[in-house]
Amino acid sequence: MKFHVEARNVVKRFGPTIALDGARIAITEGETHALVGRNGAGKSTLVSILTGLQGADEGEVLFAGEPAPALADRDAWRQRVACVYQKSTIIPALTVAENLFLNRQSSGGTLINWRALQVRARELLDTYEVDVDPRALAGDLGVEQRQLVEIARALSFGARFIILDEPTARLDGPAIERLFTRMRSLREQGVTMMYISHHLDEVYEVCQSVTVFRDARHIMTRPVADLPHDELVAAMTGEATTAYEARLHTPGDDVVLSGEGLTLAGRYTGVDVSVRSGEVVGLAGSAGSGKVSVAETLAGLRRPDAGTVTVNGTRVRPGDVTAAMRAGLGFVPEDRHHEGFVPLLSVGENATFPIARKLGRYGVVFPRLRRAKAEEMIGALDIKTEGPDQPVGDLSGGNAQKVVFARALVDDPRALVVINPTAGVDVKAKQALLGAVEDAVERGAGAVVVSDELDDLRICDRVLVMFHGRVVKDMPRGWTDHELVAVMEGIED
Repeated sequence: MKFHVEARNVVKRFGPTIALDGARIAITEGETHALVGRNGAGKSTLVSILTGLQGADEGEVLFAGEPAPALADRDAWRQRVACVYQKSTIIPALTVAENLFLNRQSSGGTLINWRALQVRARELLDTYEVDVDPRALAGDLGVEQRQLVEIARALSFGARFIILDEPTARLDGPAIERLFTRMRSLREQGVTMMYISHHLDEVYEVCQSVTVFRDARHIMTRPVADLPHDELVAAMTGEATTAYEARLHTPGDDVVLSGEGLTLAGRYTGVDVSVRSGEVVGLAGSAGSGKVSVAETLAGLRRPDAGTVTVNGTRVRPGDVTAAMRAGLGFVPEDRHHEGFVPLLSVGENATFPIARKLGRYGVVFPRLRRAKAEEMIGALDIKTEGPDQPVGDLSGGNAQKVVFARALVDDPRALVVINPTAGVDVKAKQALLGAVEDAVERGAGAVVVSDELDDLRICDRVLVMFHGRVVKDMPRGWTDHELVAVMEGIED
């Protein structure tokens, strides 16, 4: 069997921490091979070694049977492998053409022929069927378009091995299907791919083989077609894991969060939302439905053109996050990297931002009080950390998301707005995060949950489905996947 990529007996240490312990993977030429495992299993470390960002302490990496280039030879690495990360590396202020040929704008001379650059970019985009204007600013592209541009850029270096790291975390259903279609087309052209995802259904849909890492070690590699779902989950967790079981809620009479007549041009029109204490209300829809914008409006992150938002009986000033939080709202934003936490600050600092004024006097936070509250939240959410002083940027994705939840819950809010709460986290972390929402609801809070994952919406007492900026249906608990997706895609009304 001819392997396109191999990592053999790789060991990587960071001080006393063993990130990879004799790990291995072998990917056949022209296949799409999944790498799965819980957060902290060693997936990200392996990616950094396979892309030449850091070297292994022991073991070796081979491309087509030949040793990997020296770490300093970046051009040689780019010709062999590229990674499309969950967090985009596209530069928003540059055009698509400039991003595609960054540091390669000139065709040999010292001056850049901009017209020729755009022609080269158009030819590259056409080759891989990417329908994007090369003159467009990259910052104006959607998530799906940015990913396709990154794939085209990777292939332009000559790389025939691409790593896709959580590529569907911020895509809706139709966009995911389009990505999978593009991946199948690339595979037919002989491109080898390693696919990293916490969504196991995607592994079965688009991959031929799967490798499981657990606790920094290789656990197994199997053909996807021969691997039952429960056996795959058991390999990842070391135990049999069942799906999260939603609890029954008892909504009260008090309305703790409402939006009336909300309208934002180009986003949504005439939206009414009402959430009672002890109730979970979902917002579902495709990427262009307006669901995220409505949630961000309820949290004060967006200012509507019309309508009012009321939190815990207080009508809050539109577009004012601080006012919403002071009225009793906790908020988990869509993008934890840009809006959820400050990576260089500690777990304790991030978790206690909303109550800093309560942890001291005269504008000074008392470290003893902050540490005590942070330790309480770390215990409540089972955050795997060295302690309150560890920078959040050092945590795995699932634990970083728990810190974002800690910040939202630290002041015991009466209302919660959470957007894509489990995106990019593992099975265990998903259960903990959904459980945290339900714990808050049992304490009397009301919650709005926005998610692209149907499993997240199963904790909801009802789901408001949005289509083209309007709420088209209020679906009570008990819906089937087919029923909900049909309404989301405008097939039913």
